[in-house]
Amino acid sequence: MTDRTRTVLVGVDGSEGSADAVRWAARLAAGRDLELELVHCLQLAGLVYGGGLAGSEVLFEGVQQAGERIAAEARELALSVDASLEVRSEVFTDSAPALLIDRSKKARMVVLGRTGTGGFTGMLVGATTAAVVSHAGCPVAVVRGRHGDGPVPQDGPVVVGVDGSPNSEAAIEAAFEEASFRRAPLVAVHAWVDVVYDSTDSTARLMPQWETLQPTEERLLAQRLAGWQEKHPDVEVRRKLVRDRPRHVLLDESDRAQLLVVGSRGRGGFAGMLLGSTSQALVHHSSCPVLVVRESRR
Repeated sequence: MTDRTRTVLVGVDGSEGSADAVRWAARLAAGRDLELELVHCLQLAGLVYGGGLAGSEVLFEGVQQAGERIAAEARELALSVDASLEVRSEVFTDSAPALLIDRSKKARMVVLGRTGTGGFTGMLVGATTAAVVSHAGCPVAVVRGRHGDGPVPQDGPVVVGVDGSPNSEAAIEAAFEEASFRRAPLVAVHAWVDVVYDSTDSTARLMPQWETLQPTEERLLAQRLAGWQEKHPDVEVRRKLVRDRPRHVLLDESDRAQLLVVGSRGRGGFAGMLLGSTSQALVHHSSCPVLVVRESRR
């Protein structure tokens, strides 16, 4: 029986963003002896009217054939990256977000492209990607090239956002693993201001002097990294402590990184929120792939 925790799950839809996701996921799976599962969900909305099928069986068969072609081409693309990969491809009539979220519960990672063919003009992340990132049961990688339209970067460091929250701890673990696998340096970024200082009602005006906060923040960053550095002595770690909004710093770092790793929600999030504002901003605007990691439930 297939061990789905060894599975990298990829949503495919025939778009260029989807092709980037397949290539990225294929390289990851090949390098770690994992299996690749490619899933495509048929676009049936245009055939449904008033709760029933408005189109003929011929129309449905056309959509089915197009979906099977998309899945077959994605499989061929994955095997072009590494012919020894174990690749499965399937076509479903389910809702894409619902299917991916359900299967993510037993997958190692979900990989999605930055947009889909169903996205509206000007959207930086498709609705399926946004839903899966918010609700998946495993880490989700959103594959983006430089500024969303270039080749997916293969060099540069792995960058992780550190804020001391449980989600941040899970992100640190994932980032060290990624850096070790990729033989890349790890840049650990801790930005301890997430307010607009110039605002008239900004809480930053009530904060102590920055000079008094800095030693505490330095200790927090060192403590969060210490155990993981011992487990991964092969990873070169660079610490970056800045007084700025996390999203600003991390977006800037994404210009030089090959992967950006963040927790799904930081210490400033409200109860019940599944995706924090910083994570949302990075998924929409990062210049490199983003791996969003949720707190471990083990």
